[in-house]
Amino acid sequence: MLRFILFRLLHAIPLLIAVIFVVLLMLQLIPGDPVQAMVGDFPVSPEFRAAITKQYHLDASFPVRVYSYFVNLLHGDFGYSYQFQRPVLDLIVETAPRTILLTSVGFLIAIPVGVLIGIISGTTRNKRVDHFWTSLALVAYGIPIFWLGQLLVLVLAVHLGWFPTQGMGPLVSHAHGFAWLRERAHYLALPALAFAVHEGTRFARIMRASVADTLGQGYIITARAKGLTRWAIIRKHVLRNSCLPLISVAGYVLGSALGGAVLLETVFTWPGLGLLLVQAVRMRDNMTVVGIAIFAALAVIVINLVVDLLYAAIDPRIRGSS
Repeated sequence: MLRFILFRLLHAIPLLIAVIFVVLLMLQLIPGDPVQAMVGDFPVSPEFRAAITKQYHLDASFPVRVYSYFVNLLHGDFGYSYQFQRPVLDLIVETAPRTILLTSVGFLIAIPVGVLIGIISGTTRNKRVDHFWTSLALVAYGIPIFWLGQLLVLVLAVHLGWFPTQGMGPLVSHAHGFAWLRERAHYLALPALAFAVHEGTRFARIMRASVADTLGQGYIITARAKGLTRWAIIRKHVLRNSCLPLISVAGYVLGSALGGAVLLETVFTWPGLGLLLVQAVRMRDNMTVVGIAIFAALAVIVINLVVDLLYAAIDPRIRGSS
């Protein structure tokens, strides 16, 4: 198993380097003046421009800046945000737990609901129950997540007044303990629900197809011939063998979402990595953009490694093939 982990890590290192280089190159090609973006619409004097250019090494060539960034990165320095006047690593450490909280709660809802719907649809193929859940999942998955979020805000927050429209908590709060958690859960409900609906329908469709394929295998026919009940077949054979595709997709979705659920956090003004990324792009804060891209790449790589380990634990043939 250790050899398997090292093999995956060795493949991840060049991928991470390539991601950093591509992001730096894209930022280099984007038109705009970072010094002007720092001060906004105010005029920039030549002295101020020269001082900022020297302080942040904006006058260096692209290869030199790439080399300097990789050297600093090896020392744990993700750069300094001249817009937020803080180290980029501090910004990521502050906002990443909020994104992790949002995606984790969404997954805790999406996975069991999606798996249940997928099993129901897969075991009742071409029947009314299957047609109902399949059609509902297709319609729900086809709705863009930002539009779904706005719809939930209009219906559940604006018209019914059940939930707040945006933010992570009230501007002034005197709650403590369980009351504080309940207050935050009230703000978390709508974005987590939007995330769960969108991703849960994806899981349902994948699980439905996997269950239908598993039920057609020869060992399932043999199990039926032995007299096993329907529930016993599902529990002992179908669930274990149908979860491999779901694990792969769940790992990809979780890894990318941890890098910042940009659309979702923007709609609900959730102060996570996604909203920070949007603000950094608007203000031409390149160091923050690169730092978030690195965090997103690391999240995808780590989650994919965990998925590979789960695959290897479930199916030893995968571990042996590496």
